[in-house]
Amino acid sequence: MTEHPPRLVFDDDCGFCTWCAHFAERHGDVEIVGFSELSPDQLARLPADYERSAHLLTDDAVYSAGAAIEHTLAHDFPVLAPVFGALREVPGYVELREHLYRWGADNRDLLGKIVRDEPPARQ
Repeated sequence: MTEHPPRLVFDDDCGFCTWCAHFAERHGDVEIVGFSELSPDQLARLPADYERSAHLLTDDAVYSAGAAIEHTLAHDFPVLAPVFGALREVPGYVELREHLYRWGADNRDLLGKIVRDEPPARQ
């Protein structure tokens, strides 16, 4: 049994990132933690360049970028877990997942014109 629900760490100064975090929070028991709210213990678990991507902190692992989003979706929608498990066996899937994540992260301003929530760090 885990001690804490997974924590999705995100850029709480970005409207698109905030919308994505709220989506995860609405559809499961994922806790969301903005970059501006990180505790010293949480910060110590993250990579030095943590502000380049989202992260999912579980009791025993840290997932970053596309892996963080994949594991968050699998947690919130358990029916997807075996789908992602099968996809990870497909050559090139992990690279494609990370490429798509990076495209989304690099185009947050554009995507934020489609969906966004008011970022907590700006309130």
